[in-house]
Amino acid sequence: MTAFFVTGSGTDIGKTFVTAALLRHLNTTGKKARAVKPVLSGFEAGNIGESDSALLLAARGQDPSLQNIEAISPWKYKAALAPNMAAQREGAEVDIEAVVKFCSDEIEKEDGILFIEGVGGVMAPLTDTFTVLDWIEALMIPPILVTGSYLGAISHALTSLRTIQARGMEVPVVVISESEGSEVPLGETLESVAHLAGNVRCIALPRAADAQAAAITELSNFLLEMYRA
Repeated sequence: MTAFFVTGSGTDIGKTFVTAALLRHLNTTGKKARAVKPVLSGFEAGNIGESDSALLLAARGQDPSLQNIEAISPWKYKAALAPNMAAQREGAEVDIEAVVKFCSDEIEKEDGILFIEGVGGVMAPLTDTFTVLDWIEALMIPPILVTGSYLGAISHALTSLRTIQARGMEVPVVVISESEGSEVPLGETLESVAHLAGNVRCIALPRAADAQAAAITELSNFLLEMYRA
């Protein structure tokens, strides 16, 4: 078994888009892979099909029912805010120990590849003192860093990368998910990030279906090599 933590350089950056694409590809090619998104903000019980968790379930061919969403996303909050603020709106607080234990249990029982999708960006707060970065560090699994191709994405990607590395953790791959409507060329963003990221593998993920398939295959093969290692 192996596990990866899918994090981002910001919110709405493409974490779910990348994770779902990986799930579809890996399961279609006969590999066993699934994903959990333990903490979910902006969850509307009356519109569950639009949630990130529903998209992850659908990518594996599972029914995005409330029961199935509950199984992969135990901590759900209505407000589309950072988890600490979203929880406070409901008179609650994210139970960090429980979140880490849930993830550890999921990793332990997985006999294929497990993707744990975070929330927001690397430094998004889960509580007033505990961030997504702390979460990754507690699990000690390799982070996949997802960024965009919008204007400013290069700085955000490199800042997030250096922040993770400053904790002594290695980032095996940075995925540059093409931002919808961005006029910044995806290829140039990839070139700039790759040039400044050192030895970190960088892969661009276009929105166009034909080019996207090749990129997901490249990313999947790279992760499978890590899995076999």
